[in-house]
Parts: sequence; structure tokens; C-alpha cells
Amino acid sequence: MGFPVSNGEQPLKFLIYGRTGWIGGLIGKLCQAQGIEFVYGSGRLENRASLETDIAEIKPSHVFNAAGVTGRPNVDWCESHKVETIRTNVVGTLTLADVCRDKGLVLINYATGCIFEFDEKHPLGSGIGFKEEDTPNFIGSFYSKTKAMVEDLLRNYENVCTLRVRMPISSDLSNPRNFITKITRYEKVVDIPNSMTILDELLPISIEMAKRNLTGIYNFTNPGVVSHNEILEMYREYIDPNFTWKNFTLEEQAKVIVAPRSNNELDASKLKNEFPELLSIKESLIKYVFEPNKKSGGA
Repeated sequence: MGFPVSNGEQPLKFLIYGRTGWIGGLIGKLCQAQGIEFVYGSGRLENRASLETDIAEIKPSHVFNAAGVTGRPNVDWCESHKVETIRTNVVGTLTLADVCRDKGLVLINYATGCIFEFDEKHPLGSGIGFKEEDTPNFIGSFYSKTKAMVEDLLRNYENVCTLRVRMPISSDLSNPRNFITKITRYEKVVDIPNSMTILDELLPISIEMAKRNLTGIYNFTNPGVVSHNEILEMYREYIDPNFTWKNFTLEEQAKVIVAPRSNNELDASKLKNEFPELLSIKESLIKYVFEPNKKSGGA
């Protein structure tokens, strides 16, 4: 069951926000590969009139929002740029959702699963993941606080499909935003199991979700968890046999970052039920990331 769209007979035409972003760029490439017509929006998310102009001119069948502030080089940026973070992540996202609702359009919104942390009901290593209806319990960073806030408000919009992405990984090991690329470059890493998102497998699924007009919240991660050390061991096995790394504790990490980081397991069974072919995180890592790079001699 999806949102009753006003464009049921219209051929697919996607309006995408986030042209310069990692996910926004990948969605455009997937549309090209699948022969789906798409246009990148030129409007500013917080400017309602500019969004209405985009929709009137482009006449899309669906809208994708991959725009947002995550901070460069990381979410610590948001701690000192709070108004800019609110303007895009809260005001902008809500404005786009509201305009889409007025126009009878489904909005596929790439959000974050970094709004939870392991707790007494979801202990580390227990295999008990947070579900879509659970209330976020991590507000350690301003970035996560804004994302939790906007997700709660978006629950009221029946035309929005919120996809909780976590620690995104792709087969492009040269991309500095790729989680694997990040941790291979860190001086030290914390070894904690987490839910993660393999973009090569999941972004095509998000296009299929648009075709089905699915709405509501989805934990947009591969089933299961993988630890940072397990990923680095795979990296050493498939990519660089000479690779080494050092671990440090959460307490040691806290001394070199401004805002705490979220660590959690998300329950991906809702997504798995909709897409039974979805691979577990470790299977997906090997199939979509490490095997292809091994054949080409690595990054």
C-alpha cells in the first residue's frame, strides 16, 4: 500500500535534490542506467516558492531528497553551524515534504539511522535492533538532534518515505565519504559492531520503493551488524595484504572529536520483508564492495 498519488498514469520522471551530494549523484547515475527520466532540482529547500517552481516546470512523478547538511569533514561542523544545519535539515526538508504533499507526490527522503545508541533494551551484541517505530535515544550531536526532530515531524506526512541510512559504504573506495575509506585513513579506530548501508545494493531498492509508492519509515540498512575491525580485516584480505590499523577506546575517541558518535543496530526486517533478496551486511560487503575491487586490483 502506497500513498494515493495524483499522477498514477504518468511515466516515471524523478526530481532529485542533492545534485552535488554523494547519494544524489549516484541516484542520477542509476536513473541513467535504468532509462528513467530525471532532473536535478535547482530550488533551495528552505525556499517554498522555488520548490513549487521546480515542480511546476518539471512535472515529476516522484521527488527524491538527498540534500542535507552532514558537515565537512564530519558532523562536528554542525556543532558550530547550528542555524545553517536547522535551515537545511529541518526547515528545508519539512518545506519539501509539505510542497510534495500539496502536489500529491511521494517524497523519498534519505535520512539517517544515527539517532539511536545501544541501551538496556538494545544491548551491544544482543542482535536486538531498533525498529522503525522506536523513539530516537541519541542526541549526542547537534546533527543527530536535528535529524531526530525532523523524522518525528515527517511521521505526520503520509506522502513521505523516510530511509534511515547508516555509515554508507560503496564500491568506490576512492570516495572520501565512503565509510571504509574513512576508517582506513584514520590513525586509530574504535571497534564496535554497527548497522551499515551498502549503497550499491540499497540505492536501486530505493528507486523500486518509489515505483511502489511506499511511504513511512524504513531502516535502510543491510540486515545484521559488522564491526569496524571485521571490515578492516576484509580490506586487508581483499585489497591490501600489508594494511595495518590501531584501535582505541570510546573514551580515547571522545578526546579527539567534538560531538559523540552514534553506535547502534537497526532492525532491517521491515525492508527485508518488502525485498526478500536483500543481503546481510557481510554478504553485501563481499559481493558489492570487496569482490569487485579485488578483481580490479583494489582502489
